[in-house]
Amino acid sequence: MGRKIRISKSRILFQVFNYTILVILTLACLLPMVHVLALSFSSSAAASSGKVGLLPVDFTTDSYGYVAAKHEFWRATLVSVKRVLLGMPLQMLMTVLIAYPLSREATSFRSRNIYTWFFIITMLFNGGLIPTYMVIQSVGLIDSIWALIVPGMVPVFHIILLLNFFRSIPRSIEEAAFIDGAGHVRTLFQIYMPLSKPALATLILFCAVNHWNAWFDGLIYMNKTENYPLQSYLQTVIVQRDMAEITTADMFSLKNISDRTNKAAQIFLAVIPILCIYPFLQKYFTTGIVLGSVKG
Repeated sequence: MGRKIRISKSRILFQVFNYTILVILTLACLLPMVHVLALSFSSSAAASSGKVGLLPVDFTTDSYGYVAAKHEFWRATLVSVKRVLLGMPLQMLMTVLIAYPLSREATSFRSRNIYTWFFIITMLFNGGLIPTYMVIQSVGLIDSIWALIVPGMVPVFHIILLLNFFRSIPRSIEEAAFIDGAGHVRTLFQIYMPLSKPALATLILFCAVNHWNAWFDGLIYMNKTENYPLQSYLQTVIVQRDMAEITTADMFSLKNISDRTNKAAQIFLAVIPILCIYPFLQKYFTTGIVLGSVKG
């Protein structure tokens, strides 16, 4: 018979307090999303009168039908998809190629500390919005998809997380690879990267979310609205309360579409890709963050 482990009252109080706070934070994140979803499925009269809570009132899908027929929404979605598909692999490639040499010992890479401080300084200080815009303009990237990708292609925070993860891998594995004749490139791609799946999955999620949710750079670097990514387009839709276009949607019942339901439908559709990606990477998320941040 094993001994029963006694839990102190202070420990029980801490667990109750901890779980209570976590439940409150979970509800604070979840309830607004549920409200937006309910709003998107509600009628115009119910949304305008404030009757919609967590459940739809006068259920209708007309707002989604209107969004589905809106060319501007899908054009902006395509720009965001292209941004993620181009920006995420390039960010991950730069992160891996920079983090690996910076994770070496000072004896094998004497300039490691100099380069490390160089990257840290760029994370703390920048030239500002106007100089950055002038640089983007001078190299001819205005109104180009690359204006949304190139400026953030070297994420220093991600590099720090990954190099710390690389340092947690036993050096004996690397030494065995070198003895077998492997070089640094083969060691990186055949040993370090397979062993770093939790960290890489976490950083992939960060890159995808950052590119998908970014909106300010689209407003700054894109002069033509047809080049806006989805979040920049949604920002203009939400800020500029203009429902004049809705009068052209003759195939939909106007009584079920309003400014609020239309925006709610577009907002929720924009969140769906991230909601679909996150569950597949969740099992790596906690391990990647913890192991990539504790080792100095």
